[in-house]
Amino acid sequence: MDSALDEALRVFSERGYYAASISELTEAMGLTAGSVYKAFGDKRGVFLAAFDRYRHVRQRLIDEALAEAPNAHEKLRTLARFFAEASCGEIGRRGCLVVGSATELALFDEEVANRVGVAFDFDEKRILDLIRLGHSDGSVAKHVDPESTACALLALTKGMRVIGKTGRKAEHMLAVAETAMKLLN
Repeated sequence: MDSALDEALRVFSERGYYAASISELTEAMGLTAGSVYKAFGDKRGVFLAAFDRYRHVRQRLIDEALAEAPNAHEKLRTLARFFAEASCGEIGRRGCLVVGSATELALFDEEVANRVGVAFDFDEKRILDLIRLGHSDGSVAKHVDPESTACALLALTKGMRVIGKTGRKAEHMLAVAETAMKLLN
């Protein structure tokens, strides 16, 4: 089921919710329409399951990357670079399902809006916690305001995913990540 959801995720990320047809989804997922309807109910059910899968996989990848960094400042750099690398090339053009959902569906679908809000809150809290850890371990300057800087970095990382849809080059997006690090000095 995970591989089928990964394929549905690809279709939704590339096409958006409204442009993705159930026939495209069933073909990509390698399932019959009947199987999709039995497992998920409808296209929206496939979307919600793919959204949850996307968040789960992305959070695991981020957690693994952050575990390698020696201090909070480097964890924040790793996080910024993670988003930069996801904002270029084919992956960047495909886009972020959370950001896409925020712009395409959140206004019209309360459940999606809540999921997007939870995702943004989670990401902002992670950044906030890392800034506070950086104050404790001495890797982030004490004068850096945790709340406003966390929100600025959240906006920057989500904005990187939007800009990535335009086909930016890796070196450009990595330079943006390094510029973001200046907020912590």
